[in-house]
Amino acid sequence: MLVKVFGSAVYGVDAITITIEVDTPGGAIGVFIVGLPDNAVKESTDRVLSAILNNEFERPRGRIVINMAPADIKKAGAAYDLPIAIGMLAATGQLPNAPLHEYVIMGELSLDGGVKAIKGALPIAIQTRAEKYKGLIVPKENAREAALVNNLDVYGVENIKEVIDFFSGRGELKPVKVNTREEFFDAQNVFDIDFNDVKGQENVKRALEIAAAGGHNAM
Repeated sequence: MLVKVFGSAVYGVDAITITIEVDTPGGAIGVFIVGLPDNAVKESTDRVLSAILNNEFERPRGRIVINMAPADIKKAGAAYDLPIAIGMLAATGQLPNAPLHEYVIMGELSLDGGVKAIKGALPIAIQTRAEKYKGLIVPKENAREAALVNNLDVYGVENIKEVIDFFSGRGELKPVKVNTREEFFDAQNVFDIDFNDVKGQENVKRALEIAAAGGHNAM
């Protein structure tokens, strides 16, 4: 059974949507990943299979082919573990009728199914919204960063079981909400250091205050 899951690749400050096709065509037993994966992506097989087994799902058997398109762009890092795992479960009939086409999914897996933080959550979220996906599923540690992008449902997860339950209808994920205006307003009034901590040096502090107030160069 052929299924498609969507992830994202980050290059600099931009992201490109990656289509992860998972098929079970029959033939020689094994998992084969194509589409310019680096070693971290190739090694995902063992992490993914262990995470699936340790969460009481059936370990996929037979031949599994995973194509990561576009095939001419190198795929790097372990952040594709989660979408590959979800693709395997769907392709082997353990996650039927899941609306995978509506979401971008990213996350590194530990052997027990825990979802670890990734890099580049913000550009991934921007690209996800630009391509009008319904939502973005990322590790919980990255959820607030990704949720800075307005008009996009961002879901933070700690374990692959949460994602499986969400797509199977057995569980619910609540989108993370971040009020960007409050976040940035509060940040303007919280400082690690303050002139009140400096004893003496009144002339120097006065000069710096005048420079800051007028937008002048302190040099």
